[in-house]
Amino acid sequence: MKRTAILLTCFNRKDKTLQCLKSLTEVLNVSKDAMTFDIFLVDDGSTDGTSEAIAESYPEVKIIKGSGVLFWSGGMRLAWRSALQSRVVYHFFLLLNDDVKLLPNFLNDLMATHRYSLATYMKSGIYVSSTKDLANTGASYGGTIVKRNMIRANNIKITPSDKPQLCTMANANILMVTKDVVDAIGILDENYTHQFGDYDYTLAASKNNIPVLVCPGFGGICDNDHGKSWLPANSTLKGRLKYLYSPLGLAYYEQLYYLKKNFKWQFPYYFSMLWLKTLFPFVWDKLKKEE
Repeated sequence: MKRTAILLTCFNRKDKTLQCLKSLTEVLNVSKDAMTFDIFLVDDGSTDGTSEAIAESYPEVKIIKGSGVLFWSGGMRLAWRSALQSRVVYHFFLLLNDDVKLLPNFLNDLMATHRYSLATYMKSGIYVSSTKDLANTGASYGGTIVKRNMIRANNIKITPSDKPQLCTMANANILMVTKDVVDAIGILDENYTHQFGDYDYTLAASKNNIPVLVCPGFGGICDNDHGKSWLPANSTLKGRLKYLYSPLGLAYYEQLYYLKKNFKWQFPYYFSMLWLKTLFPFVWDKLKKEE
């Protein structure tokens, strides 16, 4: 029987985490696929009673205590390593953000995409199920096609259709990775604390000719809460520099690593833009308005 390890990390948003687990277990309880599931959840130092509430309502969830400074990439790596270090052989690894409310069809769509990958590419791959927010019908998170030129890259977000679509990179809000992929490229890169880990991982898969596919339809509801990736001109220079280096901000050193690894020809442009955002945000505001 096929086995799936479901991986999550959380910090101090108990209500959203519980809602995610509720929507997940409702789907798993009616799953038609011959598959068993284990849920690995890292609680990275929550103080709002998240672990206690999960243990009470979902005792089957394997709760792993984090260090308190893992953030998203670190927490997901810990959950993933915990699954790999268990005595169970998992055929699939399902990465979930704990702020996603899963829709009833998401698992069937993931497995249909897996079958499509085997039939079309003769190999398994990575499958991303897109999410939408309640305000519009477009994708809030999902798969992206990257088109590069010598200066910069153009990222085109894919709107899910009625069949799987190939993409270049993807968010891991709902992301299924097969065992074959893990055997080939491992798990998330250790160099990322919070962001870039999912983009980097799916880009690595694409470079290795591993299919990264967007599932048909939408698999969940998740608001895009990222907002602007820079501080406004009326903020202090000290504050903007702090944001530049923060893992929850521009994550300067990690972003440079990501860019050198994945966009070496476009690196000069993005390096300049990081400093433009920080030193002259009013110029950046004007540029973005003109796009």
